[in-house]
Amino acid sequence: MFRRRGRAQVPVVARAEGGALALDGVGRTYRGGDVVALHPTDLVVGRGRFVAVMGPSGSGKSTLLQCAAGLDRPTCGTVRVEGVEIGALSEAALTRLRRERIGFVFQAHNLVPSLSVAENVALPLMLGGAAAADEATAARAAVALAAVGLGDRTTDIPAELSGGQQQRVAIARALVTDPAVVFADEPTGALDPSTAHDVLALLRQAVDHDGHTVVMVTHDPTAAAWCDEAVFLTQGRLVAAMDRPDAGRVHAVMRRLGRRGVAA
Repeated sequence: MFRRRGRAQVPVVARAEGGALALDGVGRTYRGGDVVALHPTDLVVGRGRFVAVMGPSGSGKSTLLQCAAGLDRPTCGTVRVEGVEIGALSEAALTRLRRERIGFVFQAHNLVPSLSVAENVALPLMLGGAAAADEATAARAAVALAAVGLGDRTTDIPAELSGGQQQRVAIARALVTDPAVVFADEPTGALDPSTAHDVLALLRQAVDHDGHTVVMVTHDPTAAAWCDEAVFLTQGRLVAAMDRPDAGRVHAVMRRLGRRGVAA
């Protein structure tokens, strides 16, 4: 369905009320409006959903994620996380919301090399005021690590882990605060297929068994096939959506987008 905004048609991908994430007319321009990275876009992601954001290079995927996650301020529109309009928050309040209610998993694991695995996972809790040695903090980190299969590596440092294991630690860190939404930006981009499978299975488990909401930017049709829905952008516009995506259909849409810039 498309909602008309002025002269532009804005795609609407709506789910049930009470979504974990809601974008209303969110757009982003640069250089005083001369460069449009993301046209005004509406997107609602329901709680307990796994959604892939896809499109050719330069299509606006990362811009959408950064605005949705509060890492960048949109030029127009509003972003709500569990009903909280993040654009209305002060920088301090926004930082707190990102730390407590939003989880992040990136292609680069962004682990602190001098901290142990358990300390890396506990870092969001520690930044929120919890003590590293606090029993509750240690217990939450241990539970998160056990959930990703690394309960026996708590004292190791990141350099002692494989790339896939480091990404597991990053997932545990993203989930340790029980966030409203987890944003994953190309989380399998640097992994071999077998390891990527394991990482995607963990994200799927976080949705199915723990009720988390995951929004994942990816270029990989195989990764998108793990999701409940895929949405497609090109030239800064959200142009298509697909329920229960499979790799073949996603690949076909991506090929059309890359060739013509629009979805058939």
